[in-house]
Amino acid sequence: MSATPAKYVYSFAEGTAEMRDLLGGKGAGLAEMTRIGLPVPPGFTISTRACIAYSEGGRRFPAGLEDQIAASLAALESDMGKRLGDPSRPLLLSVRSGAAVSMPGMMDTILNLGLNEETTRALADLTGDPAFAWDCYRRLLQMFGEVVLRCRASDFEEALEEARHHAGVQHDHELSEEHLIKLSEEYRAIIRRGSRQAFPSDPHEQLRLAITAVFDSWQNDRARVYRDANRIPHDLGTAVNIQAMVFGNLDVRSGSGVLFTRNPSTGHPAILGEYLPQAQGEDVVAGIRTPLRIDVMRNDQPLVHAELERVSRLLEGHYREVQDIEFTVESGRLFILQTRAAKLTAEAAVRRSVDLVAEGLIDKAEAVRRVPPEAVERLLHRRIDPQSKLEVLARGLPASPGAATGTVVFDAGRAEKLAARGHRVLLVRPETTPDDIHGMIAAQGVLTSRGGMTCHAAIVARHMGKPCVVGCDSLRIDLGAGALLVQGRRFGEGDVLSIDGSTGEVVVGEVRMIEPEMSDRLLQILSWADELRSLGVRANADNPADAARSRANGAAGIGLCRTEHMFMAQERLPVVQAMIMAETTDQRQAALRQLLPMQREDFYGILLAMDGLPVTIRLLDPPLHEFLPNVSDLEHEAGRLRRRVRRQGRGEGEGRNHREREAKVEQTLNALETVERMIRRARALDEVNPMLGLRGCRLGIVYPEIYAMQARAIFEATAQLVREGRDPQPEVMIPLVGHVKELAVTKRDVEAVAEAVRVETGQGFPVVVGTMIEVPRAALTADEIAQEAEFFSFGTNDLTQTTFGYSRDDAEGKFLHHYVAEGILPDNPFAVIDPAGVGRLVEMGVKLGRVTRPGLKIGICGEHGGEPASIAFCHQAGLDYVSCSPYRVPVARLAAAHAALRGGVKPD
Repeated sequence: MSATPAKYVYSFAEGTAEMRDLLGGKGAGLAEMTRIGLPVPPGFTISTRACIAYSEGGRRFPAGLEDQIAASLAALESDMGKRLGDPSRPLLLSVRSGAAVSMPGMMDTILNLGLNEETTRALADLTGDPAFAWDCYRRLLQMFGEVVLRCRASDFEEALEEARHHAGVQHDHELSEEHLIKLSEEYRAIIRRGSRQAFPSDPHEQLRLAITAVFDSWQNDRARVYRDANRIPHDLGTAVNIQAMVFGNLDVRSGSGVLFTRNPSTGHPAILGEYLPQAQGEDVVAGIRTPLRIDVMRNDQPLVHAELERVSRLLEGHYREVQDIEFTVESGRLFILQTRAAKLTAEAAVRRSVDLVAEGLIDKAEAVRRVPPEAVERLLHRRIDPQSKLEVLARGLPASPGAATGTVVFDAGRAEKLAARGHRVLLVRPETTPDDIHGMIAAQGVLTSRGGMTCHAAIVARHMGKPCVVGCDSLRIDLGAGALLVQGRRFGEGDVLSIDGSTGEVVVGEVRMIEPEMSDRLLQILSWADELRSLGVRANADNPADAARSRANGAAGIGLCRTEHMFMAQERLPVVQAMIMAETTDQRQAALRQLLPMQREDFYGILLAMDGLPVTIRLLDPPLHEFLPNVSDLEHEAGRLRRRVRRQGRGEGEGRNHREREAKVEQTLNALETVERMIRRARALDEVNPMLGLRGCRLGIVYPEIYAMQARAIFEATAQLVREGRDPQPEVMIPLVGHVKELAVTKRDVEAVAEAVRVETGQGFPVVVGTMIEVPRAALTADEIAQEAEFFSFGTNDLTQTTFGYSRDDAEGKFLHHYVAEGILPDNPFAVIDPAGVGRLVEMGVKLGRVTRPGLKIGICGEHGGEPASIAFCHQAGLDYVSCSPYRVPVARLAAAHAALRGGVKPD
């Protein structure tokens, strides 16, 4: 007996919202709306399982699919009292793709499927409006030709523009029956030329080809680019939704639109949307005509507007989420075509979550869960300084907030190439399509001359968190000439413009930007996140200003204070160089005596800013090449001085007095001797691989006076703060330890300095000494190292370098992007922690360290400490805290809460 074919097709009445993976987002939404009694045109969904089977089966329909489609179509025909292809009462269909994850790049909608010349005449007779019927037919020809038969869209647009010009009208719906019949003939000719085949007049063949096109669109380039950019698996497949047509272009009481149950940019609790009278749904999102605000419908069709408000409240209450709703009005009757969770700006996502808690729809944990950590980062976008004098060139619709500056680029591929070379670009288009997704990803912001708040550019930019201005109809964009024309001015590629996605302004040139402030609602979300998370969040800060900023952003201490960064200031660098270049201990001590008060002042300010909170101070860890003078520059100076000695010896340009000449020669010779000594010393200190050379604890062991000076500066600052009634909590971190004896030696020296300072000052204070785990041997011998270390902090930047054997600067500049693009690595391991390699060393270090010292405090202070996926790993690995940039502290706080919500209680 043959196996029963799998079930691939589901009527809307058979599905629920929980079947999203099987029915896709659109299909599950249609089924759920049908279940709760909303006015949804009937239809059925071909599941994602069928798409997967089609792809795996060599692009063939799986067994049983065609029979199931036929049975579902027959049921729909019976329900509607019409038949597909019937010459007297034709059933017309829409065909839409719908993956489980909402994503641009899938096949565009096909409307009016089932029309041919015969059924078009029948539709004309049934409606009494031949122009309407032929308009529906020409739309089908265009959509089918572009989407299924891959004809050039520009050919159809040019023919349509010519028809409007010949008829002397501005809009498509103003074309007469005669003009539309002629246009349909031209469209069929375009299809024959472009696809080398005739448009299929058989409606059943149209349906089969449309379903195939949806399946194929799952693997198209633009869909794959979007999935790669958003880490969406490639094996999910897409569903196909087949639905009876309703007509927004039927008469003056008809139209189509899109609305949000709350403002998607701000979160304001009132419906916001647009609609076009006498239009089908694709006209709204395509940006071909400028839509009307949904408020206008309150006057034009008050009953429909009231029904839309009722449906919006019902759907938002049902899903407990802001909804993005597509609707059609046919002769005054409302139909809901789709609902899905709205894509919100970061600001709107935060407000929505706080407001829904206040309204009793969700709890605090759900509110935190619904704000992605990336949203907090987007809220830290720059904005245009209001004090700036702006040359406003034009105004459009503020589609996605934030401000961006870049050189004008008109082509998505060109934008991608220039961005890869390090240029900041602004993508400028009449409107965007899914084919532009790679350029939108690369651009700083997006500017279009057409479209509304729900057009492709607006929706995708909001999702990406990129500034976007759309519908700026005063701009004339000539793609062929590569020019933007406005107010008699011309801008080409390379000219700089700025956009403000919050106001819709387009500004000439680069403008001054400022950082935003956190709103009360964001602070509320972060407060709830703090209640939920078990992972602490500290900051990496190297000066008092960054320490104060970190504390203001909610950091519970400093997890990494890099003391070498304190020596980069211009006035300090010569002293540091003198200390490093010293050939004797006495010379080095002389330089260290100059550095001591500088370091003491630094540590005093940082510990004061973080009073009562732990501050982990890493002793000096400089790859020496960062502080050594440039040998080439020194040799150039030596050559200059030698030439000067020769000139002085001949008396050129020097005074007439012999004694004066001799003095100047001696002065130059002394300078030359100093430079030559520096050259010899720099060459002696030069290393083949300085990142693995004399740095970290190795430097402190070879030259113990360096760490002794730093320890004294730390403890003298601590003693002063204790004397002032403060609560300083320094933690001394020894860097680059690979063997327990390295730590034992340096720890002994640090503790000896601490005891000396206690005696000298008469002040008591605790001394905590730990280490940074940043080489594999340290992780592998963490049980031994924990005998000396009172805390661990994983330095995952160096740990990644030493585990992979990659030089970060070389790898990121030369091959890592290729590795990620080719799928050799899932992510850049310097951006997202590598769980299988680096992560395993971290887990091993945690386990071994706590075997020796059960209460061992463990954190991470590499750049991974601010990255959400890495933070989730740290939670599962049992770390106590992460440490990150001061600006990423709010992101880390929220990411730590998400990790707790996903992973439950932190492991013991």
